[in-house]
Amino acid sequence: MNITKHTVVQMHYTLTNNEGQILDSSIGREPLAYLHGVGSLIPGLEKQIEGKQVGAKFIAKVTAEDAYGPYYDELLEIVPLAGFQSEGDEQLMEGMEVQVETNEGPMIAKVTKISGEDVTLDMNHPLAGVDLNFDVEIVEVRMATNEEIDHGHAHGQGGHHH
Repeated sequence: MNITKHTVVQMHYTLTNNEGQILDSSIGREPLAYLHGVGSLIPGLEKQIEGKQVGAKFIAKVTAEDAYGPYYDELLEIVPLAGFQSEGDEQLMEGMEVQVETNEGPMIAKVTKISGEDVTLDMNHPLAGVDLNFDVEIVEVRMATNEEIDHGHAHGQGGHHH
């Protein structure tokens, strides 16, 4: 069966950047199951999975534009350190992720720099501007159920979990 819109695909993948660093992998875990054709995956990856069958093994190279988008300098923001309430003894440190309120609702930002009373927050997706390489193996393809199509996502074995 070919992978087309409204098939449920289970796949194993290893995601690397162009430097060969492993960023994410399903190996040693359950395969990733998703409903194809509804935008569950980044567009560039879904495009390359389209039409494949069970057993297919391939490398999908996805440019940043087709993945998490380009890196925007304007998503860097400098805010006063005083604005952070520390929960308990947790110190704000570079590299930490914090939730910030924006006009578009809460977003996760990464603290990229703390300098005196200034904190630099980066609201880009961690993989923005990064070209991605997915080493993919398709392990199962089936037609989605009507319920899955209604809900817009795959339900694992044993039905729906809330």
